[in-house]
Amino acid sequence: MAQPETLTLRPAVRQLLPAVVALRRDLHAHPELSWREERTQGVVLARLHDLGLKDVRTVAGTGATGLVEGARSGPAVLWRADMDALPIPERSGLPFASKNEGVMHACGHDGHVAIALGLAELLTDQRAELAGSVRFVFQPAEEASGGAERCLADGVLEAPAVARVLGLHLSADVPLGAVNVAPGPFFAAPTAFRVVITGRGGHAAAPHQAVDAIVVAAHVVTALQTVVSRAVAPAEAAVLTVGKLAAGFRGNVIAESATMTGTIRSYTDRVHDLVVGRAQEVVNGVCAAFGATATFEHRTSCPPVVNDEAVTGLVMDEAAQFFGAENIYGTPSMGADDMALFLRERPGCYFWLGARNEARGVAGRHHDPGFAIDEDALGLGLEFGLRILGRALA
Repeated sequence: MAQPETLTLRPAVRQLLPAVVALRRDLHAHPELSWREERTQGVVLARLHDLGLKDVRTVAGTGATGLVEGARSGPAVLWRADMDALPIPERSGLPFASKNEGVMHACGHDGHVAIALGLAELLTDQRAELAGSVRFVFQPAEEASGGAERCLADGVLEAPAVARVLGLHLSADVPLGAVNVAPGPFFAAPTAFRVVITGRGGHAAAPHQAVDAIVVAAHVVTALQTVVSRAVAPAEAAVLTVGKLAAGFRGNVIAESATMTGTIRSYTDRVHDLVVGRAQEVVNGVCAAFGATATFEHRTSCPPVVNDEAVTGLVMDEAAQFFGAENIYGTPSMGADDMALFLRERPGCYFWLGARNEARGVAGRHHDPGFAIDEDALGLGLEFGLRILGRALA
């Protein structure tokens, strides 16, 4: 792992960094759920106006955009940062912990916004030398899905026409001073599913007169564990997780129905279709064996994140020069992100920037009440962001 003290930040980044850290802490203390990012939007819009950016406006209802226009002609590049928080009560113990009960920035989006605004300021100071333009998009509702689609509908890829898209995601799994990036499928397509099992209720003392939906559901959950392990080729990747199971009224009543919800993750349409189809067969088969029936519903909210080979090569080359080749990981994630929609429209790259530091006790997990980042990652994000934006505009 590269040590942050050995990674050189240019003077302009070092000078701006305290303000970026303060902004991140302010956003962390005031998290807002998807489609409710009004305060965050206000902070972003005010800063974009103060910087004198072009085309500063709202997008997607609670999002924002602004354009840094260089003095010289050149391509247009889009930098995307998501804004929303999660319905999670914070237990980080930080002095700037969430002031909004039950809402927390547990995935680093506060840092994404702070880095993007910092980059906008640094590039504004370089406008005389800048060849081309950078559109910053502050996207709402990544966690709930739908934010990227509405940003695209509001024309963020046009006027000027964007040639490439870039974005980073702070990572609690990647150590500080390292980057996780790879060409091709990098995040999975998420498919939410819902199964409702219908049996026959009855008295707990007379199970022979009923069809116990809880027992059936237990067998369904167990059987679903074989879908990936026995239907998907070992060289391919997929995930099927049952995350919630609800059934029953009280201990002396046999449940008439049970409802389970979960997620299926995959990188390709073929594997998606295989896993969904096999899951339906397993659910229906197990239920039939017990004399129950079931409905199976599923919905895919966004495609996989697929990084363009050429743009990702640019990012990896710059990462090797800055962080060192030994600090580049190439491990795709089964997580999902609607950055995929931007990458489906334009070639680009989305990557993980390391923010984990076990030596400082910063080793939480994403979407966890104790999530935290090493704030040294903010400075690294500014420096590395400037480097790859410069390459993308060249």
